[in-house]
Amino acid sequence: MALRIMVVDDDQNIVEYLVNILTAQGYEATGAVSREQAVRHAAAQPPDLITLDMEMPGEAGPLLYKDMVALNGMSQTPFILICGLPGLHHAIPNAVATVNKPFDPEKLIGIIRDTFPG
Repeated sequence: MALRIMVVDDDQNIVEYLVNILTAQGYEATGAVSREQAVRHAAAQPPDLITLDMEMPGEAGPLLYKDMVALNGMSQTPFILICGLPGLHHAIPNAVATVNKPFDPEKLIGIIRDTFPG
């Protein structure tokens, strides 16, 4: 069964780009461009991993993270943070990595593979 990955970013182009890359790698990828959309999708079908843009307008990344891990079955879900702020991963206990924009998609795939080996 393919890993379910949710891409959360306010930029629809980035969401589509990452969903396409992840799908091409064999992952089941979905995207969300707002807090409401992300929480709704995660509540309906919890992802195995979330990439989270920490600098979405009007959406505080750490608060969205808290909303997400409060959902049933998501307290241990790993997150890959996408941002340009150094040290922000310390605010997110489930962060397995931080990737700065612009990012290398191969680096992101490598992080996912390291997080879920085998």
